Amino acid sequence: MSLNFLPPELVALLGAGFWHAAIVFLRVAAMVSVLPAMGELYVPARVKLAVAAAFTFVVAPALPAFAEPDGVMGFARFAVTEAIIGLAIGIGVRIFVLALQTAGTMAAQSTSLSQVLGGIGAEPMPALGAVLMISGVALAAMMGLHVRVAELLIRSYQMFPAGQFPAASGLTEWGVFRVSQSFSLAFTLAAPFVITAVIYNLTLGVINRAMPQLMVAMVGAPVITFFGLFILMVGSPMILDVWTRALMTFFANPGGGMP
Repeated sequence: MSLNFLPPELVALLGAGFWHAAIVFLRVAAMVSVLPAMGELYVPARVKLAVAAAFTFVVAPALPAFAEPDGVMGFARFAVTEAIIGLAIGIGVRIFVLALQTAGTMAAQSTSLSQVLGGIGAEPMPALGAVLMISGVALAAMMGLHVRVAELLIRSYQMFPAGQFPAASGLTEWGVFRVSQSFSLAFTLAAPFVITAVIYNLTLGVINRAMPQLMVAMVGAPVITFFGLFILMVGSPMILDVWTRALMTFFANPGGGMP
């Protein structure tokens, strides 16, 4: 039974590859909606639609042609499965941006910068988190984020065939692993700030014991703020380099490292 809920003139005009492109678009659009840079809340919906269409034109010719869905229910199955797979892959990439935000929050809390310039992103975040997030997304775009996304989309059809529901147990295990890796990466990125905060607080405690009359908090607050900004200036290239390497490793092997 062929589909009859679209005008036959439209299908004939678009050609035999209409359903092939439509099925690919379902996965691409779901992934683009949550991707860094392309799927941000402040990006207009028309721009996201144009990006999804552009990725479809790139990905669809690289895949074997899909058969026409068998009726409305067949297309509905494709719509559900492709949306789930696209969202899962897109969230796997998005988690790396969340790792930068988490690292910035940890760094800001450690260096008394958590309340400065906190409203840059779509969600409230400290200044360090906003700086790291914008810098990381810009660096990823400069290093060919769109190319890596297209390659990942093409390879995703080998991992998740079109129209087939992914195994719930495997997808859950993969998601938990990615989240745990995200927090591990965030702590690694924020380690210089956390170590500095520990040394600062130990020093402040020793000075307070030796000179109880001195208001150590008033003297120490500018010091920890200065060191926080200094570490951001000196260490941000290394932090972004570590983050970029982790992101590119994910693109090369999305399921790598799982036990």
